[in-house]
Amino acid sequence: MAKTATLTIQRWGNSLAVRIPAAVARSAHFEVGQEVEVTTEESGVTVKPVGPRKLTLAEKLARFDPEKHGGEAMATGRVGAEVF
Repeated sequence: MAKTATLTIQRWGNSLAVRIPAAVARSAHFEVGQEVEVTTEESGVTVKPVGPRKLTLAEKLARFDPEKHGGEAMATGRVGAEVF
């Protein structure tokens, strides 16, 4: 769901800055420390994430395929130091 906010540009040192509200950041899947690309356009500025974003646990679980990843990690039984 897209979020919209009307913000005020403020001075930050010699630069200008806009704070991204939490609801907008969540909607854009932005996280602290994430790299973004800022591009100027004729009508304004676009901020896009650089590279793939980290998946949430729910997204990881939705992609989990038990046929591909399920089952025993070592079906052969105990070996080496595992044998008592």
